[in-house]
Amino acid sequence: MTTAPTTPNPVLRVAPAAPAQAATYFRASLVFHADVSDVAAALAADGDPGFVVLDSRSTASWDQGHVPGAVHLPTALIPEQAESLLDKAVPVVTYCWGPGCNGATRAALALAELGYRVKEMLGGFEYWAREGFAYETWEGGDRRPADPLTAPVNDAADCGC
Repeated sequence: MTTAPTTPNPVLRVAPAAPAQAATYFRASLVFHADVSDVAAALAADGDPGFVVLDSRSTASWDQGHVPGAVHLPTALIPEQAESLLDKAVPVVTYCWGPGCNGATRAALALAELGYRVKEMLGGFEYWAREGFAYETWEGGDRRPADPLTAPVNDAADCGC
């Protein structure tokens, strides 16, 4: 007979949620988030992806590099310019620099408060570039090789997750 450890390890110090609670939580997470690979795949597919991508960074950041086809609207300008640039019937996927930046979250909140359906692109522009997707700069298009710590480097179209 196996006995439970007397001192739980740091992972199990707080017990995992019941399966039904976990399913509810993770389903809700997917309602609010999209990852870089899924956004890229939807944009690369033929036809309308059914959403618009919004870069919420400054003009200098936008010029440094942005997702092709994205709308540029810095977070501070959302309240006054969103209605002239975005259709409330079309979901918006926001992004900022990367995981260490909550600019996309602030932009998503501002848009949601104005009545837009919105998701945040996890990883932001950093992971867009690190996963090897093409991007645009003020000088034209660019692309970096995929970082093997963030994306498959063997030309696999699907990472398996």
